Order: sequence, then structure tokens, then C-alpha cells
Amino acid sequence: MNIIELVKEYVLEKSNEYKINSNDNYDFWNEHIKYVYEESIKLAEEYNANFEIVSLGALLHDIALINRIGDRKDHHINGAMIAKELLKKMNYDTSKMNRVLKCIYNHRSSRNAESIEEICVADADIIAHFDNIPMLFNSAFIRNGVNLNEVREWMKNAFEEDYNDLSDNTKEMFREKYELILRIVIKN
Repeated sequence: MNIIELVKEYVLEKSNEYKINSNDNYDFWNEHIKYVYEESIKLAEEYNANFEIVSLGALLHDIALINRIGDRKDHHINGAMIAKELLKKMNYDTSKMNRVLKCIYNHRSSRNAESIEEICVADADIIAHFDNIPMLFNSAFIRNGVNLNEVREWMKNAFEEDYNDLSDNTKEMFREKYELILRIVIKN
């Protein structure tokens, strides 16, 4: 089994543990990570990025949340530390590992990205919100306590913030989808 398959298996296992043992029963894999993984692969192909680095960064980008380690606001920092331990145990090449860790650390916005691989993971994390709109509704109601009367405005702001965090090239690629979502979901 290659490193991507091993890490994917690990993330699936941890995601299932979270779903079974958490109060919210959130399914990280099916509601978010699989979308990030799929979109990151597409972007890696589009931008000629290193497939292995992007794949591992996408798979591990929310590992701190899945493992319930630290605060949500610091999950990129804690996630990089968890991934470092995991990849070391798997005897993963140190120079590649450092590139994966930077993808995890900078996944919250492409503005912080320093490499094309980091851009792929950061942009894929955002695109996953466009791919799974029900997950964003869940976030509005459960995590953020938005009431039904305010959900359109909250969603509009969330989509605008996400779209503005995309890299310029990816933003152009997804402009039509973004505008369509605003017209349909937000009635903008």
C-alpha cells in the first residue's frame, strides 16, 4: 500500500471514530474531506502540482479537528503537528513531509500559500464548501447558531469570504459556479 492509501485509510478510520464518539456525529470524510481531496487532485492536475504532496495535504488538512485536539481556530497548527508525527511513523521522506506540513499549515487561505501545492489544498478546502452546500447550512445552524431568518445573509457572507480567499486563477475558474450558487441559494 502506498503512502496516500495508508494516510487515506488512517483519515477514514479517525473520521469514523469521530462520527461514532462525538456529540454532533459529524462525518468529516463524507461531508468535507472527500470533497477537498477530489478537488485538490483536479487542481493539482490543472496547475501541474506534485500529486503526492497535494493528496497528503488534502487528506490531513483537518486532522486536528477529527482528533479533537486544540481549538478550531488553531487546527491548522495542531494539524501540522499531528501530521508530522504520523508521517514520521510512516518513515516518510523529510523534505516531502515538510512540504505536506506547509500545505496543512496554510490551508485556511491561499493568501498564505507559498507553493502551488499549498494553493491547491487551500483552494480545494474552499471549493469543498461550494460542492457541499448542506454542510455549510449545518455549520450555520449548529456551529454558529444562526437562526433561520438570518441564514441567507450568513451564507452570502460565508460564500463571499470563501470566494475572496481563493487564488486568482482558481477564482476565475470557479467564478461561474460561485455566481450560480449566489443566484440559486442566496437569491442574489
